[in-house]
Amino acid sequence: MITLPKDPGLEAGWRAAVGARLAHPPLPALRDFLLARKQAGATIYPAGPNIFKALNTTPWDRVRAVILGQDPYHGPGQAHGLCFSVPAGVPCPPSLENIFKELSADLGLPRPATGDLTPWAAQGVLLLNSVLTVEAGQPASHAGQGWEAFTDHIIHTLSQQKQHLVFMLWGSYAQAKQALIDPTRHCILQAPHPSPLSAHRGFFGCGHFSQANHYWQRHGLPPLNWALPA
Repeated sequence: MITLPKDPGLEAGWRAAVGARLAHPPLPALRDFLLARKQAGATIYPAGPNIFKALNTTPWDRVRAVILGQDPYHGPGQAHGLCFSVPAGVPCPPSLENIFKELSADLGLPRPATGDLTPWAAQGVLLLNSVLTVEAGQPASHAGQGWEAFTDHIIHTLSQQKQHLVFMLWGSYAQAKQALIDPTRHCILQAPHPSPLSAHRGFFGCGHFSQANHYWQRHGLPPLNWALPA
């Protein structure tokens, strides 16, 4: 059953940092909403165990970068809890293909064999959607139900409690979140969304992957290995 449990089994660091927020409004109402939609026969993505996958795959203590998405993919088999990512074996959506094109142009890396971005998440790239659930075939169907309060809290808490994170804000929706981030503590990189509708307006050529590595190196931190299995 797809519901928001009172104890979603968050990784210990995330539970300590933001877990209490799940008990605050509007999250209890969100729990009721998800249950009502499930009882009404709605198909909700991702599967329940993957709703908090972004947090559980990238432990609090390992976060180095944040890539923000809007809400999960709404097609069968696509959403698995990491923004822009799809499970191995699932065709890459157009925005993800464009991310891979920019990755190759920026760093000279081969196109990955799959659209699964779990290796990035495991290295500390938090692949966070602002809204963590969606209904089949209905983009943004769970927007405004309470997820944004929780994920905004995550972004703000990261900004306040950590230093030298890289926030990649692609598109106007993600860029609106910069108000939650302290630019004196972190690197904020902005570009148009990688969607085919906007990628040619500046996402291609943005160089965010190399810029992130240069930022970390300037602060005495190791670069991230952006290569994915080819």
